[in-house]
Amino acid sequence: MSIDRDWYSGFRIFRLQILKNMAGKSPELTELQRTSGSWAKVVDEIVRLEKKIFPKHESLARSFDDELKKKNSGLLYLEIDGDIAGYVMYSSASSLCAVITKLAVKEKYRRQGHGEALMKAAIAKCRSKRINRISLHVDPLRSSAVDLYKKLGFQTDTLVRAYYSSDRDACRMFIDFDNE
Repeated sequence: MSIDRDWYSGFRIFRLQILKNMAGKSPELTELQRTSGSWAKVVDEIVRLEKKIFPKHESLARSFDDELKKKNSGLLYLEIDGDIAGYVMYSSASSLCAVITKLAVKEKYRRQGHGEALMKAAIAKCRSKRINRISLHVDPLRSSAVDLYKKLGFQTDTLVRAYYSSDRDACRMFIDFDNE
């Protein structure tokens, strides 16, 4: 699938629509910077969210700070009235390919477009680095997540048996871009 040059503009319009739909709440999408004075506070809150949402063997809670120290990794988070609503973590092992490693949205903020906004922002960030492919893994039983990724143009590559645990598989999905 090819995404045209107006894609980022579309993301900005989408973000403005979210802002209009939030009635009194002011969501702010931010890239976590190590030099930020709020680094520790943000990471602590994200680690709490990570522990609550993901099973212990899938959680990065114990190694979250280390993951973010890796070269070419990044984290975008959405804050609403001082509350972190969700985050997306990504990394790029090469200049050609990136991986979405985590997407999480607090339960009270789900089904409001925040996961989509986070994913679009991560895709835009990767596109700005001229990444050709973004991939991710998702539990095929998480149909809302699978539907979101398909909506954004991701295609299913293969089923990876026992990816999460001996009885839980994952779909590997990807999106390709035509860089000019």
